[in-house]
Amino acid sequence: MWELFFIFFKLGLFTFGGGYAMIPNIKQVVIEKKKWLTEDEVLEIIAIAESTPGPIAINMATYIGNKQKGFWGSVIATLGVILPSLIIIFAISLFFESFIQNKYVAYAFIGIKCAVAFLITKTGIEMFIKMKKKVLNILLFLLAFISIILLDIFAINFSAIFFILFGGLLSLFVFSIVNSKNKKLVKQTATIKEETTEKIEVENSTKEEKQKKINKENKGEEK
Repeated sequence: MWELFFIFFKLGLFTFGGGYAMIPNIKQVVIEKKKWLTEDEVLEIIAIAESTPGPIAINMATYIGNKQKGFWGSVIATLGVILPSLIIIFAISLFFESFIQNKYVAYAFIGIKCAVAFLITKTGIEMFIKMKKKVLNILLFLLAFISIILLDIFAINFSAIFFILFGGLLSLFVFSIVNSKNKKLVKQTATIKEETTEKIEVENSTKEEKQKKINKENKGEEK
């Protein structure tokens, strides 16, 4: 429990830029160092965490904590990841005006923004590379990518929630059809196997009967 708490406390303390900027660090810890999860599991968690209410980093911490130590593990991991931000924001709020007007702080934030943009881009590229290259996945990716560019060019306000809902509903519809077809194929394959097995059994029984007749005839000739 303490290890879980300190891991997520450190992630929350030393990661700037919000949830997506934390994903590379979370992956490094839970996949490479601790081996708590596989790459596919992390990608699934990201999809679930992004499509449910709340910041993605907190949702991921809650899920990973629950997977490792159950309910209290999820509580501990969530507290660990949110406490650093809570403490720092509270401290900044006490002298916010002087803090935000400090030119060195402003300079630092310029560099932080660049680093955060790089981390988020890197995460997106890695997710795309490791994503299963199925037709539906690529189609949804291209559709979302082109739509975002066009909406940005024409300055149209369109909520990301609709992208998530559309992707989920479309995938549900397509995979329902695919699964029904797969079930039919499995049934057909099972039926063919049964018929083949019956034919083989009939042929074997026929061969046995013929062999018995031949044996009887041979015995009769010997007598």
